Amino acid sequence: MQKKQVMTIVAGALALAGLAAGAADYQVDAVHSTVGFAIRHLGISEVRGSFTNFTGKISFDPAKPEEFKASGTVAVGSINTGNDKRDGHLLSPEFFDAAKLPDIKFETTGIKKDDGEWVVTGKFTLHGVTKDIKLRGELSGPVQDPWGKTRIGLSAATKINRLDYGITWNKTLDKGGVMIGEDVKITLNIEAVQP
Repeated sequence: MQKKQVMTIVAGALALAGLAAGAADYQVDAVHSTVGFAIRHLGISEVRGSFTNFTGKISFDPAKPEEFKASGTVAVGSINTGNDKRDGHLLSPEFFDAAKLPDIKFETTGIKKDDGEWVVTGKFTLHGVTKDIKLRGELSGPVQDPWGKTRIGLSAATKINRLDYGITWNKTLDKGGVMIGEDVKITLNIEAVQP
């Protein structure tokens, strides 16, 4: 057997051993992840957006998923709704006040299985206000990618009321109703890799 073949087999064995070696630390791969949101507009449709600059860490053991831990930070200034004027308004003091409050943060406090889904609880900080929230979703992996690195996936969603975080701007419409809703849907599709 050639030396190159032996090294390939050894590397593969080590990688497989790593998949079952207990809790491991992962870094969020922002290139293959999204942090999105949606809010009602004029009561008839949803405006969607995302944040393009974020970081995060995850600790995960597939044999003990109940010990899952994660934390992340999102740069408010990276907001993107597909409209520069709207994004500028969202970054202003009437909404996120990004110059004074540049980050959104989350850190898990627990996880449990409920109705076939994982429920992740944690501390969520937005607009300088921290509250407990729950996200429902699923965990995937670990798997080995084509370059020999180990990856996991997390998809989760939740809904918050923006008024709870002091983001209160709105406009009453001439014929009733308001410009934007209070509830904000948050969706995470995260891929994380062992460094």
